[in-house]
Amino acid sequence: MTGATAPIDFAGLIRDGDLVVCGQATAEPVTLTEALMAQAAKLPAFRMMVGPIFSDTFATSAPNVSFSSYGVIGNARRLAKAGRLDVMPSNYSAFCADFAAGRHKADVVLVQLAETDGRLSASLSNDYVIDAARGARLVVAEINPDAPFTFGAEWPDDVPIHIRVDAGRPPVELASPPLDDVSRRIAQHAAGLIADGSTLQFGVGRIPDAVLSSLSHARNLGIHSGLINDAVVDLIECGAVTNAEKGIDADITVTNQVIGTSRLYRFVNQNRLVAVRPTSYTHGQHVLARISRLVAINSALQVGLDGSVNSETLNGVAIGAIGGQLDFVRGANASRGGRAIIALPATASDGASRIVANVETVTTPRADVDAIVTEWGVAELRGCGLVERARRMIAIAAPEHRDALSRQSRGAAR
Repeated sequence: MTGATAPIDFAGLIRDGDLVVCGQATAEPVTLTEALMAQAAKLPAFRMMVGPIFSDTFATSAPNVSFSSYGVIGNARRLAKAGRLDVMPSNYSAFCADFAAGRHKADVVLVQLAETDGRLSASLSNDYVIDAARGARLVVAEINPDAPFTFGAEWPDDVPIHIRVDAGRPPVELASPPLDDVSRRIAQHAAGLIADGSTLQFGVGRIPDAVLSSLSHARNLGIHSGLINDAVVDLIECGAVTNAEKGIDADITVTNQVIGTSRLYRFVNQNRLVAVRPTSYTHGQHVLARISRLVAINSALQVGLDGSVNSETLNGVAIGAIGGQLDFVRGANASRGGRAIIALPATASDGASRIVANVETVTTPRADVDAIVTEWGVAELRGCGLVERARRMIAIAAPEHRDALSRQSRGAAR
């Protein structure tokens, strides 16, 4: 192990054709990734594998750098729009497992770590980076004093770190977006499906935040999610989340990633009531089925009249991700008393209906769908035939689109 001061000189470290993997979302080691992008034009051609991007690091990059990801989330949309992002259509659990199995093999890994009393933690994300680092030629760690030390994400002793760099800035933050009337109306309908004692899973965005903010009255909620955000702190501090009735991990908030602001980072720092666990645990079907009343709250770009869910593409362009949606939908369906909620606005920003006759890409198959929620109500689809599904879906579409959807539905039935 060698020491270095930031920024690091990547000359001689990056080889032609290397796959460089870096921490995703708020776990991006920005000191390292910014230095790499600044030097990229003078380096051999290489490929970056990224997850959600919430920084501006990759807004501009050299033409000898290509990018790949399991989805198009956050500022990764800039890369996708420019035609520079190769999307791998994979469930998040499978994408992470591919590193452990050796199907994805990193050459260089850049990671942000927290350090306390000589111990290291992956801090804000316990995803695929550790498995990627295990087989990499070079592992460069950015030690960030502002990154929280989280339990469950301790860096393994058998995974070497070849170069340590001091962080030049605090971790990336992602503030909650402001709520609007539509998200509040959606949240009101969704909250009616969430009983006291439920365990919650949710994603990033205005609608999940709105649902969480509407649950301060609830009791004995639990958290077992792919991520947690600042809204979780609110629910814990008001007593709505106790993690007392989960069936597993009593009293513990379980997550795979921590995505929020410094307030959240201070809350999770050395907090033994929060566990940042690996994807094999947070998304594993054998684990999710053991949770009592698991409620999965996810969103979509479109939902078809048959219940098929599209969270990936519009007009043939990738603007979303499979992510952990199908992992958690199936996990919630297997959970005793669980619910799988897909919540979305009835219309897009241009006024087009997001309830459609047929989706262009199927992320969650109709056979797995439970409840669809828009600002116009709830469509309970489990156990319904196609005719009844169409009727219920049209009822939660925006009023101005219902007649057209009804005509399309009758045409399809002929």
